[in-house]
Amino acid sequence: MSTKHHELANFIWSVADLLRGDYKQSEYGRVILPLTVLRRLDCVLEPTKDAVLAKHAQLKGLGVQNMDPVLRKAAGLSFYNTSEMSFRRLLGDQDHVALNLRAYIGGFSPGAVDVLDKYGFDTQISRLAEAGLLYQVVAKFADIDLHPDAVSNHQMGYVFEELIRRFSEISNETAGEHFTPREVIRLMVNLLLAPDEDDLVTPGIVRKVYDPACGTGGMLTEAQDHIQANNPHATVEVYGQELNGETYAICRSDMMLKGGDPTKITFGNSFSQDGHDGERFDYMLANPPFGVEWKKVEKVIKAEHARGHAGRFGAGLPRINDGSLLFLQHMISKMKRPEDGGSRLAIVFNGSPLFTGAAGSGESEIRRWILENDLLEGIVALPDQLFYNTGISTYFWILTNRKAPARRRKVVLLDGRDYWTKMRKSLGDKRKMLTDEHITELTRAYVEALTIADDPDHPQHAKVKVFKTTDFGYRRITVERPLRLRFEVTEETVALLAEARAIVKYADRESLLASAETLIGTESTSRADFAMKLSGLGKLPTPVEKAVWEAFSVSDPEGEIQTDRKGNPLPDTDLRDNENVPLNEEIHDYLKREVLPHVPDAWLDETKTKIGYEIPFTRHFYFYTPPRPLAEIDADIHLLEEEIRHLLAEVAK
Repeated sequence: MSTKHHELANFIWSVADLLRGDYKQSEYGRVILPLTVLRRLDCVLEPTKDAVLAKHAQLKGLGVQNMDPVLRKAAGLSFYNTSEMSFRRLLGDQDHVALNLRAYIGGFSPGAVDVLDKYGFDTQISRLAEAGLLYQVVAKFADIDLHPDAVSNHQMGYVFEELIRRFSEISNETAGEHFTPREVIRLMVNLLLAPDEDDLVTPGIVRKVYDPACGTGGMLTEAQDHIQANNPHATVEVYGQELNGETYAICRSDMMLKGGDPTKITFGNSFSQDGHDGERFDYMLANPPFGVEWKKVEKVIKAEHARGHAGRFGAGLPRINDGSLLFLQHMISKMKRPEDGGSRLAIVFNGSPLFTGAAGSGESEIRRWILENDLLEGIVALPDQLFYNTGISTYFWILTNRKAPARRRKVVLLDGRDYWTKMRKSLGDKRKMLTDEHITELTRAYVEALTIADDPDHPQHAKVKVFKTTDFGYRRITVERPLRLRFEVTEETVALLAEARAIVKYADRESLLASAETLIGTESTSRADFAMKLSGLGKLPTPVEKAVWEAFSVSDPEGEIQTDRKGNPLPDTDLRDNENVPLNEEIHDYLKREVLPHVPDAWLDETKTKIGYEIPFTRHFYFYTPPRPLAEIDADIHLLEEEIRHLLAEVAK
């Protein structure tokens, strides 16, 4: 950002001096951002203002209902204003600034009015008026020259982004909900676009970029700037959707101020109100909220899931308290088909989507679908404490449906956790940052990682590992052991029988329990023998008979193996165990090697076998550090003891 941009941003931000005392620092942006938008729109519309007013009066006189297309054409822009007011005219009536400002805002075209409405700016007009500040603040903004001949759309974009950054950092306790640190975005965009750098310089290319949780629009802006910096003649269309009204207003304002199409930024929940239904994109980026539940839109999502892959969520549904993998499926549904050029996407996750959920769970099924369809290109681990509202470790997932032939069925893992520098001043939970050098190094490492995936003979990188997609898969097998029982009637087992539900409801309960008490001391290791001893209890209803056997049966490693009617051993549910066997290993070989030497009577229940997928990132980059030799530790202890003795001697003098 140039010195001029900083100076202009500083001048606009200086309005905050008027707000001090009546507003908290974290609230400054609620006034400064919408007024910056208003002043810019006022300056942009000034050359065609008279023409728009004349056309509006003419159309009104003719009784035309749909004036919007004609007025847009008269303004030469995607927005216009039909009010007689302007910033300068507002100052001419000091006693009615609030009334006139509201009338002026009401004269904007619907899209612009919607933006200002989402800012909640009407509330701020009342608040400023009550504090006696409205006229002063409007006068300050009227002195700021934001005409296009003084500040281009590109420059205005930089100024507005600087204001957004300051607003977010002052509000650092909540900034992470809508603002991703710019250096993190730069790295994400680099990794997303690096493999396509040669294609992006093609003259006249058109690329569509999408963010389904766009916040203030930082990712869209960075992707657009990156492509156009390499190819000024490229056309980059940006699309986004945002649920939070204020951040939606900021993002849409940014698009308006840059001369882009603000209608491509939509408001609402991407899951239940897809603002870009049917659209497909070349590139997608997102930093969705971590661990946010989707209960509010549960009905809509489950209905779409029931449609299978005809909908967006056919792969599976994660647990209700974390919708991260729903965002990923939503983005995948908007990939261009490979025959149409395909797509690439990058998304920020915490560690949960890597491994949460056992085989057969929604999360595991989603990972399985992604890997079996060869969509995952790579995962990059980032340092912790990079974001404003969380200090936890985070990861970039990078997906594509147009892998190079040599790269198919392979996934790259890049460990970037050591690439950071300490910030001089923390911002919320953000205590670390990436320097330009870190971004360059990590980008180079990722490109090299893809080269390693293409060519196994390429020199390896210490922070890179390449895997087959099947390396993350496993079979969850169920290992059973036979149920071994002995049988006995004791005071304790009779007491257990008395509490059984079937016995409590049994009409002859007292008679049965009395008969059972006469058998106290009876025991056997043979079911058949014990059955003969219980024959004195008479013919019992099936539920009651079952309760009797459950009460008088005791698990015993030396007991008789219990079998079903076909003579097959029954499993002991208390001894049941589960093992994860890699997909590339035969489960019976695993049983023979890992289980049977320890429990020779075990067997597999193959009807319960499930396939699961997880990506244990940290395990793959774990390095064992042996403890120091005992002699070295002992020497240090003796040294410390000497120091303590010396200090005590000094005190005793």
